[in-house]
Amino acid sequence: METPIDVALKAAERASEILLDYFGKVREVELKARNDYVTEADKLSEMIIIKTIREAFPQHSIVAEESGGFSSGSRWKWYVDPLDGTKNFIHGLPMFCVSIGIELDGELVGAVINAPLLEELFVAEKGEGAYCNGERLKVSTREFSQALVATGFPFRGKKYLDKYLSCFKEVFLKVSGLRRCGSAALDLAYTAKGVFDGFWEMSLHPWDIAAGALLIEEAGGAVSDFSGGKDYLKSGNVVGASPGTYGELLKIVNKHLT
Repeated sequence: METPIDVALKAAERASEILLDYFGKVREVELKARNDYVTEADKLSEMIIIKTIREAFPQHSIVAEESGGFSSGSRWKWYVDPLDGTKNFIHGLPMFCVSIGIELDGELVGAVINAPLLEELFVAEKGEGAYCNGERLKVSTREFSQALVATGFPFRGKKYLDKYLSCFKEVFLKVSGLRRCGSAALDLAYTAKGVFDGFWEMSLHPWDIAAGALLIEEAGGAVSDFSGGKDYLKSGNVVGASPGTYGELLKIVNKHLT
């Protein structure tokens, strides 16, 4: 019998094949909201992921970006982002991925993030560690002053832009560098990998966060909302970082954005 993580890997592989088929060939782009786009690739990727999950686990609940998914009252819940980094995908940037998080009784227990053009497959299971292409991940050991920190711009929270810019400025002045890659799932995955030392963003959706959050925790890092709690899937506000960066980064984000 297939395990949930087996099914997540199969679903991500099938979806990634669709994304590769469409990459560089996108002709039609829909605007869901300002700065929020969807393509045929998003929709087909999500369809194959949901089909794969429901074939194996028809009673499980699914929370998905494009269709909304299915709610069944099951103990199991899947968070599906069929194409994280749609704007990058549209413009031909390789920073995009399929992201699938699995929750049991309200706790994240499985994660798969597949970045097909980057040829990086991230996998984590609760208590079993986090891996990229089969190699175990460990968050960085750098100090905050030497940190490379990632963030995302608050397109869904423009009313907080001034506060966000104040936060951005303080972090910028205290770390060695800031990056914005355009895919929250990959930013979280790269934090787990030790490429980034930390990441913060606001007004995200749960499917943007779920898989990457588990990767960081299983790689030895910390993940929270802006108040240091665990409501990041509900609030959409997340800080994820290595032990050497988490405390200082959370302090700044909390000061400006709560």
